[in-house]
Amino acid sequence: MSTDPETREREEPSLEGGYDPEAVENRWQNRWVDAEVYAYDGDPGQDPNTTYAIDTPPPTVSGSLHMGHLYGHTIQDFAARFQRMYDGDVLFPFGYDDNGIASERLTEKELDIRHQDYERREFQKLCREVCEEYEAEFTDKMQGLGCSIDWGHTYKTIEPRVRRVSQLSFLDLYEKGREYRKKAPAIWCPDCETAISQVEMEDDERGSHFNDIAFGVASDGTDREEFVISTTRPELIPACVSVFVHPDDEANQDLVGETARVPIFGHEVPIIADDRVDMEKGSGVVMCCTFGDQNDIEWYQAHDLPLRVAIDESATMTDLAGDYEGMSTEEAREAIVEDLEDEGVLRDRWEISHAVQVHERCETPVEYRVSKQWYVEILDHKEEYLEAGREMDWYPEKMFSRYRHWIEGLEWDWLISRQRDSGIPFPVWYCSECDHEVMARRKDLPVDPLSDEPPIDTCPECGNDTFDPEEDVFDTWATSSLTPLINAGWDWDEEAQEFSMANPELYPFDLRPQGHDIISFWLFHTIVKCYEHTGEVPFDATLINGHVLDENREKMSKSKGNVVAPEEVLAEYPVDAVRFWAASAAVGDDFPYQEKDLTAGEKLLRKLWNASKLVDNLAPAAPEGPAELEAIDRWLLAELDDAIEELTGHLEAYEFAKARDRLRTFFWNTFCDDYLEIAKEREDNPSTQYALRTAHRTFLELWAPFLPHVTEEIWQARYSEAQRASEDRAAEPRESGDLAETSIHVRDWPTPQGYEADLEAGETAMEVISALRRYKSQNQLSLNADLEAVSVYGPIEGFEDAIQNVMHVQELDVLEEPPEITTEVASIDLDYSTLGPRYGSKVGEIDSGIESGEYEIDDGDGVLRVAGEELEDELFEVDLERTYSGDGEMLETDSAIVILE
Repeated sequence: MSTDPETREREEPSLEGGYDPEAVENRWQNRWVDAEVYAYDGDPGQDPNTTYAIDTPPPTVSGSLHMGHLYGHTIQDFAARFQRMYDGDVLFPFGYDDNGIASERLTEKELDIRHQDYERREFQKLCREVCEEYEAEFTDKMQGLGCSIDWGHTYKTIEPRVRRVSQLSFLDLYEKGREYRKKAPAIWCPDCETAISQVEMEDDERGSHFNDIAFGVASDGTDREEFVISTTRPELIPACVSVFVHPDDEANQDLVGETARVPIFGHEVPIIADDRVDMEKGSGVVMCCTFGDQNDIEWYQAHDLPLRVAIDESATMTDLAGDYEGMSTEEAREAIVEDLEDEGVLRDRWEISHAVQVHERCETPVEYRVSKQWYVEILDHKEEYLEAGREMDWYPEKMFSRYRHWIEGLEWDWLISRQRDSGIPFPVWYCSECDHEVMARRKDLPVDPLSDEPPIDTCPECGNDTFDPEEDVFDTWATSSLTPLINAGWDWDEEAQEFSMANPELYPFDLRPQGHDIISFWLFHTIVKCYEHTGEVPFDATLINGHVLDENREKMSKSKGNVVAPEEVLAEYPVDAVRFWAASAAVGDDFPYQEKDLTAGEKLLRKLWNASKLVDNLAPAAPEGPAELEAIDRWLLAELDDAIEELTGHLEAYEFAKARDRLRTFFWNTFCDDYLEIAKEREDNPSTQYALRTAHRTFLELWAPFLPHVTEEIWQARYSEAQRASEDRAAEPRESGDLAETSIHVRDWPTPQGYEADLEAGETAMEVISALRRYKSQNQLSLNADLEAVSVYGPIEGFEDAIQNVMHVQELDVLEEPPEITTEVASIDLDYSTLGPRYGSKVGEIDSGIESGEYEIDDGDGVLRVAGEELEDELFEVDLERTYSGDGEMLETDSAIVILE
C-alpha cells in the first residue's frame, strides 16, 4: 500500500475516464485507516449492551490467509458497515491468536531451535518477536480486503492485558468451585506431547487390520482352554489388565469369574461381566488395556483395575513391553502380530477401514495417559449451556442442532492444561510437602510461576516454606473463549472487590460470526466461560458461515491441488468484485468459488461507474426539488422506498445474498436499463433531475456495505464537495480528518421517504416503454422517432403521459377489453426417457397422433389424450403461440399487450 500522505492527497477522487479499481481501492484503504473512519470511541456511561459490537474470531497468525478468511471477514464486514450506517456506533475489533502450539512450532521452524532448550519466559519472548512479523503481514492483508475494522481496538491472545484476563478467569472459576486438578486418564497427543481436550479430537478414516487373538484360560472353572478376542491394536496387549464379557452373553458366561492368561507376555487378568461390552463386535469378549479408548477408562475406574503403562508420552513402547521396548506403536504392532503368529495364537487377520481418533491439529492418533491435569467442570451444567444456546438467535437456525449435538455427546470435563511453553501460565504454585494449591493474588496478575515468587512464604496447611511452580500453560481455547470479556474490558476492581467492565455498553455482544467447524471449539467454550463468569449469554446472535469449496463443490486441499489462493484472486479481480462474490451464498451454506460471480461483480462495478457518469450528464449534483413530482419519477422513488424497506429487513436478518440480489436487480434492470433510458428523453425536466439524483445517492448508500471502494470514490467525487458547500466549508482545505465526517460509510442508512405511487401501474408502464424501445431498435428506428398510434391493454393509469412523451407516441389508447388473440399449440415436447419405458411400441402411435392433430389437452386434469392413452403432465410440455389477427403489430410484456398501428 502507498503510505505517503502527500501522494495520497494529490490523488483526488474523480469520475473522469474509466474506473481504475487498483488505484482507487489502494487509495481508500489507506485513507480510511489514516482518518480512523471506523474508530469506535466508546461511551462507558451507556447502559449495558447499547452499542452494536462484533465478537470477531482471532485468526492464527502463523497460518496463511485462505479463501475462508477472505469470505468470513467479508461477511462480518457486511454486518459492520450496515449497522454503522443503520444504528451509529459499531465496535469491529481484530485479534491475533499468537498463543499456543501453532506459534510455538512456527518459532521453532523460523529460528531453527527447540523450545526445550530455553527458559519459558525467554522462549515466549522469541515467539512474540516471530509472531509480530507475521501479524504485520496479516494486518496488511486484512486492510487489503477493505474491511471496516477499528485498528485501534486490536488484541493479541498472549499480550499482558489478555494474560491478566485469562488468569483472572482461572482464579474466578477456581473460587467458584468450577475447576479442579486431578490425576486421571487424559487424551494425549504423542506428536505434540501434551494433553488435549475432547473437542480437539476428530475422526479420520484409516486402513487397519482386525486381529483375532487366542487368550488362554488360566483357571479351572470352565472346560474351555482358550477364547478369542478381536482387536485392531495388538500393541496394547502388554497393557491388558482385564477381560470383559456382557452379562447377557450366554455363549461366554462360563468365562465370567475366571482368569485369563495374556499371550506372549503371560501375565494373568480377571474376566469380568459388564454391560458396556458390545456383543456384536468380534467374539463379544474384549480386553481392557490402560488405555485404548474411553471404555477402557470407564472400566478402569469402575472396577478399580491396576495401571499398566506400555506406551509413553511420545508413543514409544516402555519397559513393560519387554522385547518391544523402544519401538514406536506402529513398529510394535507389526512385531507383536508376527510373534503371535509364530506362537500359533493368531487365529485370523483381515484388512479393514475404520475411524481413528486423531488430534485435529497434527492428525496424529491420540493415546490416553494418566497424568495430573486441570479441568473446568462442564458435564454438570450441560442443560444450562443448552438453555444459553436457546437464548441466542442462530443464523441460520439449523446450526443450533450442531451445538446441541455437541453438548449432548460430551463425555469429558474440559481439560484446560497443556504441556507446552508457548501459552499463558497457570497462576499456581504447589507446596512441595503436601501439594496444597497456592493461587496468585489478583492484583499481581499476570504472573509466571516459573519466574515469579508465590504470594506467601509458608504453606497454610503444613507450614512448609518451599513451593513448586505449575509448569503447564492454558489451552489456547481457554483464552480465546474470553474474547467478549477482553473486548469489553472485564477486570477485577480491587477497590470495589468485584468484577467490572470498562465498556459495559458492549456486553453482551450483538454478534458472534464464525465458521461451522468451530462451533464445538470457540462458540461452546465462549458460552461456558462467559456464562460462568457473568451469568449471561455473551452475545445476542451468532452468524455461522460455511466453507468455500472449489468449482466442483469439493473441499479445497493441498493434496487435491484445488486450493485457490486469495492473493491470486485479488491480483486478478477488484476487491469489490470479490466482495460481490462473497455475498452470493446463503449464510451457513458451503458454496463454490466460481469466477463467473467475480466477473459479474466486475461488470457491476463498471455499470455503477458508467451510470454515475450518465447521471452527471443528465442532472446537476444538487438539483432543487420540483413543486410536484411527475408520475414516472414519483413511481421510481416509491419503488426505491419499497426496495429500501426490503433490503433493510434482509440485512437485519443477515441475509446478504438476498439483499445483494434484490439490490442488483432493481439497480441494473429498473434504474439503469429502464429509468436512465427514460431520463435521456427528459434531461431538462426538474422532476426527473431530482429523482435521478435522489435515486443515485441512495443507490450509492445501499451499495456501500457491499462495494465500499467504488461507492466511496463516486461519493467523494460528486457528493462530498456538494455537502461541504452546503455547510459553507467549500473554501476550507481538505484534511484527512474530514473523511471521518464525510465518508459515505458514516452516513445514515437510507429510510423510506413516504413516496406514494401505483407500483403495479408504474411497473407495467416501464414494460411498455421497454417493449416499444426494443421495437424501434429491431426496426432500425431512432429512439425519438414518432409512433402514430399505440393501444395498450394493461394497468398503466396515471402513466399515459410518460409513455407518450418518452416514446414519442402521437396517440395512445388504453383498452378496456383485451384484443382478440388466438392461442394455438405450436408444439408438444414429450419426455421420451420416461415415455419409452412406460409405453414401449405405443410411442410411435403417440407421435403420429400429435403430428396429425388427433389429440386433446385437458387443462383441468392436466392430461394429454392421444392414441387411446392419457399422458400425465410430467410426460409432456406444451409450447403455445399467441397471434393477433387485427390491424397492427402486437407486442407482449408480462403485464400488458401493446398494439402498434
